[in-house]
Amino acid sequence: MSPNNGNWPPAYQRIQGTIRERIESGQLKPGDAVDSERELAKIHHVSLMTARHALAELQREGLVERRRGAGTFVAPPKIHFNKLTSLSEEMASRGLSARSRVLSSSVVDNANDIAARLALPATSRLLMVERLRQAANEPFALETCYLPAEQFVDMARVPLERGSLFAVLEHDHRLVLAYADEEIDATAADPRTAELLGVTRGAPLLRIRQVIYSTQGKAILYVLGLYRSDRHTLRIRRFR
Repeated sequence: MSPNNGNWPPAYQRIQGTIRERIESGQLKPGDAVDSERELAKIHHVSLMTARHALAELQREGLVERRRGAGTFVAPPKIHFNKLTSLSEEMASRGLSARSRVLSSSVVDNANDIAARLALPATSRLLMVERLRQAANEPFALETCYLPAEQFVDMARVPLERGSLFAVLEHDHRLVLAYADEEIDATAADPRTAELLGVTRGAPLLRIRQVIYSTQGKAILYVLGLYRSDRHTLRIRRFR
């Protein structure tokens, strides 16, 4: 191998890039085995230590998981709730594509509690969009979004299968989303949700209820999300 003359990334980064590219292109899917340290060292003409470092970094990023006595495998992708981002944005930051299956889109006028959360009169008409969120061809979450129908009635015609709802609000409606108030708890998957998410009935789910605000402090969107607990990590910084 040629020495690193400043133009080439370190060998372990080149190994990482090769594996990451195979994952992102779909050649390697969640659960597939990744070449062992010994195989990587042989393929890339590097030391075992360099190959081990490459896999350790990929594991730290959450792209692979190493099972004692079994080897290294592509990890199921996870969502990290560290900031207010859409699933599409979160997946894009990891080089993965997200898509949605729109299960229903309709205007409702009997969601009094949700209207109140959006600081609207109880009888306000709301646009309700229910989507099954997917990444790496796996279901991640069942999300139901509510918006004021009078302001966002056109959203019912927007193709949201591959696009981001946040992006539509920001680009088409000139809104700047700023923050969200969230309620987080655990719940169990009912039969319909379990079938959609590919989990067993009664499986634990992470339930997140969000009211999302614009920079003017106006409530724009209410989201009820049911997330597979094995695909999501909630990180919280606490201060004393």
